[in-house]
Amino acid sequence: MIKILHAADLHLDSPFQALGRDKAAQRRSEQRALLAKMGELIKSEGVQLALLAGDLFDADAPFPETARLLEQTLPAWGVPVFVAPGNHDWYGPRSPWARLDLGANVHVFTSEQIECIEVPELNARVWGAAFTGKYRKAPLAGFEAEKTGDTLDVMVLHGEAGDPSSPYGPISEEDIARSGMDYVALGHSHAFSGLRRAGDTFYAWPGCPEGRGFDETGEKGVIIAEVGPETCTARLADLGGRRYEVLAVDLTDSRDHLSTVLDALGRDASRDIYRVLLRGAPETAPDLPGLQSALESRFFALELRDETVLRRDVWEGREVVSLKGLFLDGLWRRYEAAGTDAERANIELAARYGLQALERSEEPPLA
Repeated sequence: MIKILHAADLHLDSPFQALGRDKAAQRRSEQRALLAKMGELIKSEGVQLALLAGDLFDADAPFPETARLLEQTLPAWGVPVFVAPGNHDWYGPRSPWARLDLGANVHVFTSEQIECIEVPELNARVWGAAFTGKYRKAPLAGFEAEKTGDTLDVMVLHGEAGDPSSPYGPISEEDIARSGMDYVALGHSHAFSGLRRAGDTFYAWPGCPEGRGFDETGEKGVIIAEVGPETCTARLADLGGRRYEVLAVDLTDSRDHLSTVLDALGRDASRDIYRVLLRGAPETAPDLPGLQSALESRFFALELRDETVLRRDVWEGREVVSLKGLFLDGLWRRYEAAGTDAERANIELAARYGLQALERSEEPPLA
């Protein structure tokens, strides 16, 4: 059995433009700190091998402090480290990977052709390839490794699993099953896949270790995998980073909008970035500036969105002499004469959809 740390898609030096200059700089600093946290995890977990499946940089010109930190950190991990550059940090003569002075324990794959590096102290072979531009064809198409005794075969690749039309190194389950690998460490997708199996080959992708926007919400981390002949376990290890979350709050029956939002939150969110969606049909419109002022200290960053619709009497205007008034008055007479609650509810619904048609609005008016 070999214990592996499998990480991908750090996107170091992301712009974080929505957070403002100071908080964006803080977030980039916290991203860099993930490298040290992974080193601590390697030591505490007894990891023997690290696989980095691409997009460590967000772009091809990282900040100098990021480059220096990689040169210091990856050698200090003290285990063999293998890097498969992705579509954001692709390998080329002038890419960051070509300029970095990394330790002897770090191997960066530099070709689109799959290469094999033997790691005799682990009785293993590590296979991998690189993006050498922003796009590439299927890296595993037609590939099959010949097994050698009881040697474990693991692979690290950046590519998009499950979409054969993707320009980002499409990888199919058929390719994985045919590969002859014991474990394939993938990157590119930003959500944890869970441990999967194609034929006799286990594979997974960890997603990004920390969210960078509201399309990357919830729990994030890196994979700790234990791989052996015909067996594998994998779990997501949280590095303690900030989280992005989206919270929808219904204000329909709320008399105190602030208390309703706090009740819906129900947790300490002081480290996290939240988008709170105010919804429903309250009696009064939410005071967005007041809520922002009262709430923002409870979050690292907060975005409020008012998606409420004020309540409206559906029968308002039935006494006005107009097409709308005549329409509503006719339905009101039927509503008054209805014998059951269900019949009245259907008539009211007809009135709402009729108003929608008359006013050419997208949604029927709310009660």
